[in-house]
Amino acid sequence: MASVNSEHNGGRYLPPTVRTSVKIVIAGPLGVGKTTLIGSLSEIPPLRTEETMTQAGQGVDEALPGKATTTVAMDFGRITLNSRRVLYLFGTPGQPRFFPLWRHLTHGALGALALVDTRRLEAGFDVLGHLEDLGVPFAVAANAFPDAPRYPPEELREALDLLPDTPVVDCDARDRTSSARALVTLVDHLYTAAAPLTSPLAQETPA
Repeated sequence: MASVNSEHNGGRYLPPTVRTSVKIVIAGPLGVGKTTLIGSLSEIPPLRTEETMTQAGQGVDEALPGKATTTVAMDFGRITLNSRRVLYLFGTPGQPRFFPLWRHLTHGALGALALVDTRRLEAGFDVLGHLEDLGVPFAVAANAFPDAPRYPPEELREALDLLPDTPVVDCDARDRTSSARALVTLVDHLYTAAAPLTSPLAQETPA
């Protein structure tokens, strides 16, 4: 995904010509790759709010083998689309006890890219249901973990009980190009759903 960085300060600050911003949420259960995806796309060092998982959280927080940290507030990244517009990425915490934060994180968002792990699709049910309850349009991206089985989009759509027009794509959250394609799929979906209105991203996101 193309970006136009400020010529000064290594791109840390926006060009003075930027006038508008848009917001996309990256959602999903614990350990699905939200932090990784934002890190692969962001033109700035992403803001991360990861904390070490401790014994005090046992019985409250979910746990995954080999995962020692969890996001407790949000992840944040930025993509400068052109000299006038910037895209902000907000990653949700995956632990169910932080679901109340989602109402604030999704406020003003155009939509959400929901990541799922095909090794544990059941973990995504609450996430997708929560997005629906919040009225946030979304696309689904199956993150390609090395040992994860691959399924055709129609099988995933049926397994996740998605509406027929909900996009489902494969994605490698570690790869910038793959992550960008998933994001573009979401934007195309939002633009199509909003027709005949014009999406703020319609002319800004490269194919």
